[in-house]
Amino acid sequence: MESKPALIWFRRDLRLADNPALIAACRHPAAVPVFIWSPKEDGNWAPGAASRWWLHHSLSALANALEAEGSQFIIRKGPSLGTLLQLARETGARSIYSNRLHEPLALQRDTHVAAGLQHAGIRHESFDASLLFEPWEIHSRDGNPFQVFTPFWRTCLAPGEPGDPAPKPRSIPAPARWPCSLALDELELLPRLRWADGFHKVWRPGEKAAHGKLSDFLRGNLAGYPEGRDLPAEAGTSRLSPHLHYGEISPRQIWQAVQDRVRRSGPANQAAAGAFLRQLGWREFAHHLLYHFPFTPEQPLRANFSKFPWRKDAKTLKVWQKGLTGYPLVDAGMRELWETGWMHNRVRMIVASFLVKDLLLPWQSGADWFWDTLLDADLANNTLGWQWAAGCGADAAPYFRVFNPVLQGEKFDPSGDYVRRWVPELKPFAAKWIHKPWIAPAEIRKTVNYPLPTVNHAEARDRALEAFSFIRTR
Repeated sequence: MESKPALIWFRRDLRLADNPALIAACRHPAAVPVFIWSPKEDGNWAPGAASRWWLHHSLSALANALEAEGSQFIIRKGPSLGTLLQLARETGARSIYSNRLHEPLALQRDTHVAAGLQHAGIRHESFDASLLFEPWEIHSRDGNPFQVFTPFWRTCLAPGEPGDPAPKPRSIPAPARWPCSLALDELELLPRLRWADGFHKVWRPGEKAAHGKLSDFLRGNLAGYPEGRDLPAEAGTSRLSPHLHYGEISPRQIWQAVQDRVRRSGPANQAAAGAFLRQLGWREFAHHLLYHFPFTPEQPLRANFSKFPWRKDAKTLKVWQKGLTGYPLVDAGMRELWETGWMHNRVRMIVASFLVKDLLLPWQSGADWFWDTLLDADLANNTLGWQWAAGCGADAAPYFRVFNPVLQGEKFDPSGDYVRRWVPELKPFAAKWIHKPWIAPAEIRKTVNYPLPTVNHAEARDRALEAFSFIRTR
């Protein structure tokens, strides 16, 4: 047993269970949970507006969970190092524990904090709690980072499955005297506009809600996941991504729960479980790439794309953002994003392809919009997804793959239910016209206020192939 209090520095590990930093802090006579709001330290990648909404409610949920355990949540804002040193003076703590982050600026900040704490004679220890595998531990036979997913994931799993998650501490020892704390509202995380009001209808942040969502998915949708995950009108995915991003649930907890479900239900769910867990693998791959190629949130991994002839067209970008392109599946996705802070993954690929290939607008513009409007905005995943769509990243889509938004709609939303939900002005259209309303009879078209296509897809595809072929030869 340690002789002095400890600080547990929460970041994106907003849970009590499977939290190694919290477990370590609870070995002390007192553990003081701390959150520090310091967005300037994240540079251009401070949480976007939607993410801040989630963060506010996730912090509130964690504060309630801590209070139920007889603890308190101390909230401060300011530079991380200075704030931690101040809290150490106030509490007498000589040890500070945290769970690691892996984004480039977070790594720089944490290195600076660790050096400052060491200089002050304060012990700092960090743990892996957000990934199954540390990015620096996985490498190819020649010692280089992977740039293709399949051999990366095979290497990850070669030693065996990830370890079991740890339960929450039996108790969280409280100090005799608590330091002062800001009220959560003083962080001003919530958007001032009423834009985020619709989020409450769809989402409930927090550790308890995360585990409830996982349980519901495993009972109801895991078996049909391989097919259902591509159908945006159906609840075929887990929707755990925002919970996972803010660490309300850990990848180890998800892994164990899925495997437990397979053991209970027999081999029938084995293939579906593998397909679902593979998505955790893609998350690991995204962080692997970001760690080894820290410039990629703003620059293409493939250097020849640095001179790609992207268009500069703010008006057309706004049309895409507002879901007014005239292509129903694209517009449905963009409106779902605006109203709920989330978009189905199949549709994310389609709207991204449309932006970078049909409109020839830079992938960074799409990444920036997603960063501000997605509740699950994750720098590694966002970067991987957009560079994949643009063809300039690792394991990227080939340049000649250009999603046809009409054919994609007819394949993955054949009845048009997804489109009708998010583009309600198209409700009068039958399924045969719902994804190409411009060919519907004039008497139907004149009853709705919906734009004609922004571009002709066939012509846009030819322009894209010409532009991408030019880059390919450079």
